[in-house]
Amino acid sequence: MERKWWHNKIAYQIYPKSFKDSNGDGIGDIRGIIEKLDYLANLGIDILWLSPIYKSPLADQGYDISDYYDIDPRFGTMEDLEELIAKAKERGIGIVMDLVVNHCSDEHEWFKKACEDPDGPYGKFFYIEDYKEGQPLPCNWRSYFGGSCWEKLPGHQDKIYLHVFHKKQPDLNWENPLLRKEVYKMINWWLDKGIAGFRIDAIINIKKKLPFKDYPVDREDGLSSMENMLKEATGIGEFLGEMAAETFRKYDAFSVGEVFNEKDSELPLFIGDNGYFSSMFDFSTTGLGQNDQGFHAAKEITPKEYRDAIFKAHERVEGIGYLSNIIENHDEPRGVSRYIPASGLSCKSKKMLAGIYFLLPGIPFIYQGQEIGMENLAQVDCLDQLDDCANIDVYNTAINAGLSEKEALEVLRKHSRDNARTPFQWSAEKNAGFSEAEPWLLVNPNYKDINWESQVNDSDSVFNFYKKLIQLRKNPEYESTLVYGTFQPAHTDIDNLVCYYRRGDKTLVVLANFQDKSIELPLASNINKIILANRADITYNSDTIKLLSYDFLIAEVTK
Repeated sequence: MERKWWHNKIAYQIYPKSFKDSNGDGIGDIRGIIEKLDYLANLGIDILWLSPIYKSPLADQGYDISDYYDIDPRFGTMEDLEELIAKAKERGIGIVMDLVVNHCSDEHEWFKKACEDPDGPYGKFFYIEDYKEGQPLPCNWRSYFGGSCWEKLPGHQDKIYLHVFHKKQPDLNWENPLLRKEVYKMINWWLDKGIAGFRIDAIINIKKKLPFKDYPVDREDGLSSMENMLKEATGIGEFLGEMAAETFRKYDAFSVGEVFNEKDSELPLFIGDNGYFSSMFDFSTTGLGQNDQGFHAAKEITPKEYRDAIFKAHERVEGIGYLSNIIENHDEPRGVSRYIPASGLSCKSKKMLAGIYFLLPGIPFIYQGQEIGMENLAQVDCLDQLDDCANIDVYNTAINAGLSEKEALEVLRKHSRDNARTPFQWSAEKNAGFSEAEPWLLVNPNYKDINWESQVNDSDSVFNFYKKLIQLRKNPEYESTLVYGTFQPAHTDIDNLVCYYRRGDKTLVVLANFQDKSIELPLASNINKIILANRADITYNSDTIKLLSYDFLIAEVTK
């Protein structure tokens, strides 16, 4: 595998609206990020991914872009962003922007011109079809946010447009080379500004199975999941290869794809030495427990399921390329609340989960607040408490399945994306130190117990454990092994145990007892020393090691 500048980096995702408010309007902004650059540098961050800050009506919190070349005033100005890029670079931090090009906003100039003249050049930037009331729709695809993915074109009773996400997010027609040319021009404009690269949003959706057709109905709404179409869509490589050649490769830029449904045979094309992307996220755990009928039918995730998913993901890319490892992001509930049983949720188990994912091969991504162990909301009393545009479909689907209002709200409490979007908990002060004003979204009431200020000087805190993990990844004694060493799972026959070896210049073993009872484990190799653990007094001898509930360690062992 060819070595690249991003292989040994630590990445951090900021959801700008909820990170830090600098001007007292209750909304996080670019200047708030600038204020916290020293915090990020001290933590050890090298790559900083910003969720969208482009001009947007915020129907989907910025993932509906109305101008790719401008900053939304709620977040600041282009001058603020240029200052952020420069000041981050001074601290060795590269800024990664969010690239959202499966769709734009219905308030984008392209769509406005398409509405003015659907048969003109901009009409071909989108999927616009003739339609008369009472006729069948071109296809029965269900939007990711619920309902049909077809909507009437504003100003035209006889035409409809495709939106696989929100109705204010019309899909861009990547089959049109003129559209692709405009996208590439925009990408290069940003790279010329000195950003380090892009996170590429929902990119697998840019290739549709054409012509449009129906798929088997899989819910009572008479519609079919987008997944059914995507399984049949082929030829996306033509678009992705062209985009990489016209943009990322010219700048040696970092790119990480939000990719689903890729086949094993396609992995070298996606993340190989000359792949479409530098890396792609490991989403192997995010779908665990899910049910096609909706979040109300989701099941609790077992430690074995979690372990088996991450092991399979890394075994299939071994020797091919790099995954970007996560336990949460802006589209997922908090990882510690999702993967750790409620009865076992503690600082110790949070550190265990951090260690498991952080020391895998690939690039560790930290989502804001993860490093202090932020959790899901403990209670949701009404829909008005939340904000996400996806909530209403989750709620209605649960109600239609026979759940009570209270039960449907509990589904949202567990699964709403708002869990990850509540403001960062900086301190125990009013509004968690995020803003002097009422925040745009409720603050998690547990902020008085879980906040950065209470952890920064506590050597045993979750925050300082993340710092130690980062320092370990960058320690010259172990960096080569952790970045380039091979990955070897072990003891997969033992339930609730996560064990894997990293072999390179050194041989390291990672052990985690993912349960609330003790285990005594036979050792295949002698432990030379424990490098890092979430408990100070773990005992072992030449033959065995005893792990208490939620113990975690990484040790150097004899080869």
